[in-house]
Amino acid sequence: MDNDDLVLPTPVNFPAFPYDPPYWIQMDLMSHVYTSIEKRQVTIVESPTGTGKTLSLLCSSLSWLVDEKDRARKGQLSQPSLSSTAPSWVAAQALDIRKRELEAEDKEYEERLAKARKTEAHFRILARARVTKKQRVTVDPVQGHVDEDAYLPDDDCENNQDNFSPAVRALMAKVDKNNKRDPASQGDEPSCTKIYYASRTHSQLSQVLPELTKLKFKHLALGGAVPDESTMRNMSRVDRDPCQKKRTFGDVDGDKCEVDQRQWRTVSLGSRKQLCINEDARSRPGDIDEKCRELLEGKKNTRCQYLPPVGDESRMLDLRDQILASPKDIEDLATSGKNIQTCPYYGSRRAIPQAELITLPYNLLLQKTARDTLGIDLTNQVVIIDEAHNLIPTLLSLSSVRLTSSTLSTSLKQVSVYYQKFRNRLSAMHALHLKRLLNFLDAFQRVAMDWMAQKLSAKSKRQDTEVMTVPDFIHKLGRKVEGINLLEIESYLKRSKIARKISRYAVDVSEGEKPERQSSGVATPPLHTIEALMLGLAGASEDGRLIFSAVGDAVEIKYQLLNPSALFRDVVESARSVVLAGGTMSPISAVVSELFTYLPPNRLTTFSCGHIIPASSVQTLLLTKGPSGLDLEFKFAQQSNPQVVSELGQIILNFCNVVPGGIVIFFPSYASLNFAREAWSQSGLLDKFNVKKKVFLEPQESSGVEMILREYATAAKTHMPLDKKTGAVLFAVVGAKLSEGLNFSDDLARAVVVIGLPFANKNSPELQERMRYANQTEVRSGIRRPVGGKDAATEMYENMCMSAVNQSIGRAIRHRGDWASLVLIDRRFTLPAIRGKLPQWLRDDVAVCETFGQVMKHLGNFYREKRQRIVY
Repeated sequence: MDNDDLVLPTPVNFPAFPYDPPYWIQMDLMSHVYTSIEKRQVTIVESPTGTGKTLSLLCSSLSWLVDEKDRARKGQLSQPSLSSTAPSWVAAQALDIRKRELEAEDKEYEERLAKARKTEAHFRILARARVTKKQRVTVDPVQGHVDEDAYLPDDDCENNQDNFSPAVRALMAKVDKNNKRDPASQGDEPSCTKIYYASRTHSQLSQVLPELTKLKFKHLALGGAVPDESTMRNMSRVDRDPCQKKRTFGDVDGDKCEVDQRQWRTVSLGSRKQLCINEDARSRPGDIDEKCRELLEGKKNTRCQYLPPVGDESRMLDLRDQILASPKDIEDLATSGKNIQTCPYYGSRRAIPQAELITLPYNLLLQKTARDTLGIDLTNQVVIIDEAHNLIPTLLSLSSVRLTSSTLSTSLKQVSVYYQKFRNRLSAMHALHLKRLLNFLDAFQRVAMDWMAQKLSAKSKRQDTEVMTVPDFIHKLGRKVEGINLLEIESYLKRSKIARKISRYAVDVSEGEKPERQSSGVATPPLHTIEALMLGLAGASEDGRLIFSAVGDAVEIKYQLLNPSALFRDVVESARSVVLAGGTMSPISAVVSELFTYLPPNRLTTFSCGHIIPASSVQTLLLTKGPSGLDLEFKFAQQSNPQVVSELGQIILNFCNVVPGGIVIFFPSYASLNFAREAWSQSGLLDKFNVKKKVFLEPQESSGVEMILREYATAAKTHMPLDKKTGAVLFAVVGAKLSEGLNFSDDLARAVVVIGLPFANKNSPELQERMRYANQTEVRSGIRRPVGGKDAATEMYENMCMSAVNQSIGRAIRHRGDWASLVLIDRRFTLPAIRGKLPQWLRDDVAVCETFGQVMKHLGNFYREKRQRIVY
């Protein structure tokens, strides 16, 4: 019987949730996620910040995982091991034997992890007692003689795979990987069903493990087996805890029945930059990834000291078990690696097959090359992507490639020098592929130079930017290149890893010609950029565009994939279920239209829950007129209109008089913010703001953000008599450094103000192509718009704008006890199409203020009701 023949019912409660009872919106969210996973669906979940989103996602997905393991175990026990004619007592005995075997396997595995915990504790004690000496950084001696054999391509890629199908190539690659003794090679290690939990940054992922430790999944240490989780959900609180039940009825001494919290086998995946513990490699100039790969090859005693010798896996297996024994974030992983003197980067990869929960940043999950490198197989696994409002921009970014004419020229020169030097020592296969690569690079450089020459021509009316389709670009390369299979060359570069050898040879030859040779470190080979571009060109003829731009005297070429779903589709089709979650996913229609148009309706669900705060704790106001009665519409031309900007200054001055604590005000762009600041400075309005609240502006450099936020937080929490300065005002920009990912709770944002609609620049070539592509896709799909309805490009344009607005709004109201006003200044916010794209939790309770007096009345009443909470 297939395990999925037994359908898991959605639980009526979740006993592992740490707060009893959960809020109803948390219960609804957990039920929805559990059901979506069980039904193999893709779901888009919107749960406002402060509603316990991360905790609910973990509890629901891990509850399903517990039930899935129980279902799998029952499936193993139900598999017939004897013929149907065997006596019933024989079948029962065989079943009992099989059950004991499975229990013995579980016990052995748990004992191994328990041993790892003890070993880890021992190493921690030793590490505290040990005086750590700084690793001595060595400098490679300058070699007068270069061993040219080291630059030749490896012989193990000689087998020509060009005529094999993709499936056969994948199988061969898997076998080849297992034979190469990669320190992270997982070989035939048993795997298990797991949850992949991805977010945009490691700082966001660092919040996952603390939430995981709050969950109350039971693990019985002594006294027998715990009932399965699905059974426990239908028990009383006393019945759910077997030890409590025995204590209640006096059956057992409480000391002999100890229920421990379940330790989930968890792995945090990160980059070498975060996990490398080789101080020598970290201190060298150049790219840490390339340096690591160089040390991995380990020729002539240069292998990294933290990688066990080839054939000796004991240290790596010990580190794997320590990683799985207890949840660890990136910093904990690095510490464990240092304690056991074994590389945590490869150790974490080795732990993937037996992990139950894996946390990782977006790029490691979304890029197939990264998944293949790490050994991640998403088949029938559960994928949760948190902070998923960033997913579409991330997919577009990951699928774009940018290179300059300088990079192109360097690549051509390096390959030419290498080919001329080694052409007589290369096999026919290597020589053929390198010759094809040279033809491609030479033609590419010719196209770039011709484009620039025509632009500089006095007779030319060519713009600074030109967009080409992939077929047009390939045609420009000429007949010699049109017949080349770019995917074949890219596959060769990837398989042979010859790009690093070509780059290394070119650098060494160049440095060898200098009077005083000094190592410049290990740089990223420029051919890697060419390799990524070739992959894009070969994979998306209709969905891709090349954008040529003049930057000074140079040419910049950008490859952009217009269809974000192309990169994500592989994830969706491999995984059992995909959950996209965010505090603000609205407008959800934008996510559906750009990522999931190919999914059947029964495979896609959405969920948007309300907020846990009372309705009286937030008010949303749409302001259409200023104090003088001026219509407020901050289109691009109006953003530099002195009259409009002066009116805006008067609005903000009035807000400073009634709003306590901090006010965060979002402008549509840095240009509009800088113009307003200059105008208010000259008119004296900026000084008037400062009388009531200390003024801060978002810095344009990232390095200044932390200091500004620290000083703003201090000022915003300063409460003095009402006739003196109290609180602060922070001017920021929608979509910039302060509009997402930051927590402006309580006094840090008693009001959030959004000025205008931050529409993207329609003159951007990338945006123009995306909008054109959206309309073309709509036409091809055969979908007929209603009369007067907007086309797909206009919808996408508005969705991009409102997604940015919603992220800015989401900076306030961060927990149940928080309260704030949200003020949107622009009459266009009252349009049904725009208003309908606001988050659902506030969409139906919006006050449209046709006069400025109305908005001041709303603000005054709101803060008078809250004033008793403010301590002056």
